[in-house]
Amino acid sequence: MTAADFVVVANRLPVDRVEGPQGEEVWRTSPGGLVAALEPMMRGVNGAWVGWPGQPDVQLEPFEANGIQLIPVHLSEEEIAEYYEGFANDTIWPLYHDVIAPPQYHREWWDAYVRVNRRFAEAAAAAAAPDGTVWVHDYQLQLVPQMVRELRPDVTIGYFHHIPFPAHGLYAQLPWRDQVLRGLLGADVIGFQRAQDATYFLTAVRRRLRYEVKGSQISVPDGEGTRTAVARAFPISIDTSPYLELAAREDVRARAAEIRESLGNPKRILLGVDRLDYTKGIRHRIKAYGELLAEGRLNVEDVTLIQVASPSRERVDAYVQLRDEIELSVGRINGDTDTMNHSAIRYLHQGYPREEMVALYLAADVMLVTALRDGMNLVAKEYVATRVDDRGVLVLSEFTGAADELRQAVRVNPHDIEGLKNAIMTAVEMPPAEQGRRMRSLRRRVLDNDVDAWSSSFLAALAEARKR
Repeated sequence: MTAADFVVVANRLPVDRVEGPQGEEVWRTSPGGLVAALEPMMRGVNGAWVGWPGQPDVQLEPFEANGIQLIPVHLSEEEIAEYYEGFANDTIWPLYHDVIAPPQYHREWWDAYVRVNRRFAEAAAAAAAPDGTVWVHDYQLQLVPQMVRELRPDVTIGYFHHIPFPAHGLYAQLPWRDQVLRGLLGADVIGFQRAQDATYFLTAVRRRLRYEVKGSQISVPDGEGTRTAVARAFPISIDTSPYLELAAREDVRARAAEIRESLGNPKRILLGVDRLDYTKGIRHRIKAYGELLAEGRLNVEDVTLIQVASPSRERVDAYVQLRDEIELSVGRINGDTDTMNHSAIRYLHQGYPREEMVALYLAADVMLVTALRDGMNLVAKEYVATRVDDRGVLVLSEFTGAADELRQAVRVNPHDIEGLKNAIMTAVEMPPAEQGRRMRSLRRRVLDNDVDAWSSSFLAALAEARKR
């Protein structure tokens, strides 16, 4: 394996192992914005990708797929339980999402997190060419930047944080708060979704570690002297091309019409698309919609809500409980309001291919993105990208990263159920002319600031760091 000039480090490899037509194992490119953003660039720069192949106790040698070197990191069943399901998703995830669910603090989970982060760091350090670049991604690998720096002080290191970073009063709960900050400060550039997240991180660095902070620059002790790290916002986006192409396809448009027909051709279709996660505000959305039906402000003959809730972390107790609560609420509302021909809520606990998602986006008159806390929320941007007719309304939580950019959405505080109900009514009743004005502005923003613009801006910041 040749040394790579550019190394991406992420929890997962950009491919999934699937069964081919003859029963053989083949590697298929994973769906997802990060892969779409980085894959073309990496093919042009002699790139390598370090990540877990997605199955426990699988020992694989490095291999090549789609012109990129892939370096698998082995994880045991126990490490997946403690590092990934435990520390990453039952400690960091709830803490960083404003403690919507209580975080669990277990020393053995932390020990596994350190151990696995070191394994990723060692793989990245071994893969990088002299004076190369290493770009680390997300909350599962917050210690990797500093570990790579200790092993390879010659490389330039970036880190991008895809989820929120919490205010200091919450962050200070973490028993290993200083270790995590030092881990992140191993990077030359630390990127966040929102300016607010970067500010929270800089505050934590100043208060916990007492490092000098000026604007977005941090003076980090480094051997005898100091070096400068930069922490600021780089809002992520989507690859708009496949959404534009699918939205224009006749078969996808026909499928959208078929979806409306199957629901009894209601006047308005509301749509929610989320992972089944307590951060997404699905319960609040369903409660508000149920109350509008009960009060007679909406009628089941005229309006239907489609809620796609793709399975997520099904071995974590909080998610099992959430699914039960949501399905109970859906059943109760449908039982109270359905007719023989119309259903209040079409609830779909499954994932769908992109073609079907675009058909749903085209069928929906109103997109409900009511997350209680979200790093960005790319579903909002996907919906906007597909609305080639400049129709449709986006109802968007102010607690998403997307709210900073998509200012022509109907903004909402999802904790305020009355406010949420009024926002849904505003969207349902919005005249076509106002829909067009708002959607044109939203689409300009999404199409101009796509995923290529995001990766280019981060890589430009890394290039500046290398000059320093």
